[in-house]
Amino acid sequence: MVGEEGAFVLGWDEVLTEEELATTLKVLCMSEEEFKEYKEQDGWEDDSEEEENSTLSYEALSRLKTPCKKLLYDSVLLTLESYGSDLKAEQDLLNNKEAYEKLSQREQQALHVRYGQKRILHQLLELVH
Repeated sequence: MVGEEGAFVLGWDEVLTEEELATTLKVLCMSEEEFKEYKEQDGWEDDSEEEENSTLSYEALSRLKTPCKKLLYDSVLLTLESYGSDLKAEQDLLNNKEAYEKLSQREQQALHVRYGQKRILHQLLELVH
């Protein structure tokens, strides 16, 4: 459902893989009975026009139903736990000029990428909490 890597792509303002995330949240938040009915009615192909026209901006994510918000919140926490350090550690390293300059160029670039990813994930946590 979410592609080969099983990941969603988040930007600063919206979910970039919005269709995949919307479908995944919809299905995972269904009861078993709702899922069977959805599947029997070929719901995979015939989503309502309203759903097709909606976008998953971060504002829209904050309005999700509670079970979907909890699922998303827990997923973000698991993703953050997979990192070897937290956001504050990355921030401290970026702010420590002496330690930062000891890193290779590749390590500096990786630090910036990790820091950006964690900032986006923390922003998402605030929206769905």
